[in-house]
Amino acid sequence: MLTLATLVATGCLLVAGYSLQPLLAFNGMFVADPLASLSKLGMVVGVILMLVYGRGYAVARGLFRGELFTLTLCALLGMMVMASAVNFVVLYVGLELLSLSLYALVALQRDSSRSTEAAMKYFILGALASGLLLYGMSMIYGATQSLDVFVISQKIANDEANRLLAVFGIVFIVTGLGFKLGAVPFHMWAPDVYDGAPTLISQLIGSAPKVAAFAFIMRILAQALEGFAFDWRSMLMVLAVLSLVIGNLTAIAQVNIKRMFAYSTISHMGFLLLGIMAATPGGYAAAFFYAMTYMLTAAAGFGIIMLLSREGFEADQIADFRGLNKRSPWFAAMMLIVMFSMAGIPVFVGFFAKLAIIQALVGLGLVWLAVIAVLMSVIGAFYYLRIVKVMYFEDPTDAAPIAAGTDAKLVLSVNCLLLLVLGMMPDRLLTALTTALQFSLHTGL
Repeated sequence: MLTLATLVATGCLLVAGYSLQPLLAFNGMFVADPLASLSKLGMVVGVILMLVYGRGYAVARGLFRGELFTLTLCALLGMMVMASAVNFVVLYVGLELLSLSLYALVALQRDSSRSTEAAMKYFILGALASGLLLYGMSMIYGATQSLDVFVISQKIANDEANRLLAVFGIVFIVTGLGFKLGAVPFHMWAPDVYDGAPTLISQLIGSAPKVAAFAFIMRILAQALEGFAFDWRSMLMVLAVLSLVIGNLTAIAQVNIKRMFAYSTISHMGFLLLGIMAATPGGYAAAFFYAMTYMLTAAAGFGIIMLLSREGFEADQIADFRGLNKRSPWFAAMMLIVMFSMAGIPVFVGFFAKLAIIQALVGLGLVWLAVIAVLMSVIGAFYYLRIVKVMYFEDPTDAAPIAAGTDAKLVLSVNCLLLLVLGMMPDRLLTALTTALQFSLHTGL
């Protein structure tokens, strides 16, 4: 309750302090602007959902102890630093604070060999990616003699940067970012970590950090390295197309729903990268909208898995959802909303998130890329609709009552219905995010 009260108070302070005028702090290394404020609000909501949904799950598995809350808050602090940092060293410190907290959280279930193995894989590959990212940042420093986002941007605009060295640095930076997002071909950690980690930690990894990663990419690529957009756009395009194709095709073969979510996350990150790759205000806004709505959708999906889990039983197989409509018509309907939103079916918010990305691509004349995105969405709809088919058209194999707290059931219902409400009026959130980016990315600080 104390942790939740802290998070609610943080959210209230973010709302109360929201301003379109960016403010610099800590000797110009930290900025409070609309992009940072809205990103942080999304992260706080994501962490609140994780703690509410995972309370019963954590209690049943002996994870409801101080380390869970301390490490979760440290991870959130790292995410918030990533959103506000405008200095490469501070950006990296925020990323490492998030990463190290997540490595420890994945291994929190110490008596589980699967969790320990997942944490080791995550840690080793994460360390490699962090090294590549830091090496790329050092090259950018060598090319511009600065670590400040605004100074780097200005030097590139004035043609005062060493182009060859900067492009080499961008290759390493994009590689590191690709790993953190779980984009192909740097995705190998995602299925094992999602599957091996306790489900509430899988939910944390799959929701709030995606918003933080978006803000992180905005600071580095859209602000600092905007002058080299031609170079990083082509790299992001390759990562996006590979993520869409491999993520969706591999997800079809999964029987474990957490691994299926991992591969679907890879495909969703492909969509996110397409929006950033557009390198236009509309593309950035579409990607921001996608990150925020995906955070809500993924949190609800993992929340329902934890709702069906109980002591000694993990509802992590697709077969565990058989006949859910007969056991609980309401929560079957909530899972249907989540699956339809992820598949991008009209009326639900996932459809408008994908539509905004596709509109940005068509606006640039990249129709072939938009066609690939649509085709991959159609393929992706197959494995989402398979869950719906299992829930509504098969007989239940488990007659155990759904034992979850009233708070988790209530918040989960609100979360899922929000996906429908946002789908009916997506323009409100999209306009707010567009305005935030407009005032954040084009300031003369």
